[in-house]
Amino acid sequence: MLQNIEAVPDSGEFPQAVDVVVIGAGIVGTAAAYELARKGVRVALFEKGLVGAEQSSRNWGWCRQQNRDHRELPLAMYSLRRWGELGAETGEELGFRRSGIVYATTRQSEIDTWQAWGAKARDFGFNSEILTPSRARELTPGSTTQWLGGVWSHDDGHADPFRASPALARAAQKLGALVHQNCAVRGLDIEAGRISGVWTERGLVRASTVVCAGGTWASLFCRRHGLTLPLAHVNGTAMLTSDAAPGVIPTPLYTPTFALRPTIDGAYALSVSGRGRLEITPQLFRHARQFWPGFRNRLPNLKIRIGKSFFRGPEANAHWQMDGESPFERQRILDPAPDHAMVDEALRAIKKEYPAMAALQVVRAWGGLIDSTPDLIPVISPAGPQGLLVAAGFSAHGFGIGPGAGRLVADLVCGDTPIVDPAPFRHARLVDGTELGKPGMI
Repeated sequence: MLQNIEAVPDSGEFPQAVDVVVIGAGIVGTAAAYELARKGVRVALFEKGLVGAEQSSRNWGWCRQQNRDHRELPLAMYSLRRWGELGAETGEELGFRRSGIVYATTRQSEIDTWQAWGAKARDFGFNSEILTPSRARELTPGSTTQWLGGVWSHDDGHADPFRASPALARAAQKLGALVHQNCAVRGLDIEAGRISGVWTERGLVRASTVVCAGGTWASLFCRRHGLTLPLAHVNGTAMLTSDAAPGVIPTPLYTPTFALRPTIDGAYALSVSGRGRLEITPQLFRHARQFWPGFRNRLPNLKIRIGKSFFRGPEANAHWQMDGESPFERQRILDPAPDHAMVDEALRAIKKEYPAMAALQVVRAWGGLIDSTPDLIPVISPAGPQGLLVAAGFSAHGFGIGPGAGRLVADLVCGDTPIVDPAPFRHARLVDGTELGKPGMI
């Protein structure tokens, strides 16, 4: 999996003190470090493994506004704007293309949902096109299904998960940020109820503000300091195909049987729509009451099992000291196995739908853990001891809204006017019994 992720050099200087420490170098952490550096903040980005090596490089690569929860839509809209700016601004190739995204279906229930969503989205200034059967066929040339309809979001696009996080990390370095990989943050240093630094495996780094952008590891990290962050993790499977049929499908495409993104070198990133594996873990037991309403509706699409993650990894019970090895060092990079049945299913589905894809082969497949909150809206919020801000629980939306999330983090850290209302993302909603609404569209 790692062979396609672009490399980021470590910074030569290991800091004794900075203004802000960012924990986790996925898309949100690197975007936050970049936006903080743009504001002139002395920032250090620490990653226990390698930049972008976990879910930020294992996702579909979609950058979409369409079908976001309406609470999240303003942040998604801002993020799409930033995706369009970042290439020229940083001088880095993030692989972003404003291609539009097509959803095609044979299910009236999906069309009804998209219509209702679109009517409300217009209040936010976002417009998409509900597709007639003929328009759906026009936007999916070469497909064999007689589509009932669909939706087309022409302003949406896609980027390259193998490139984006490394590109933002390098861009942050150009502005003075420090990046250190294979360097886990074991915990917070707290004095009189506020943060005074972090303990890394290489020693103490002083800082008055810490951003926890640790993805699937964030709940475990927070729990070490008595802070509840309810996250559950679904293991998704994705794959990269050969370039045997370049250009047959020019835009990201969702169908009831597969989801796809064309890559910039003529191959395709492919997955089975809406499917995944849920492992029973101590953390899932701990937050089962909160997650049950959302998971209940998804059970037909989830494989449930008990695996190694019950005993090891981000959802297991763990205890450690700041001067001893932490779970973040024992497992530098989460690399869950793909579900090979899903790989075969996706390849069969796309070949059946597109005869021109008959020669397509899977070059590589991988698994990835998706960190989700009970209401499927991320936490981007101060939490716990003074000086801590959590940015986690992106619920399969993190890649697309990563640039906006990074900017919102930077605004909150610096006390600037936030780009969007941060209230929907407050941490307290998940622990005080006032969750803001029911799980929304993902």
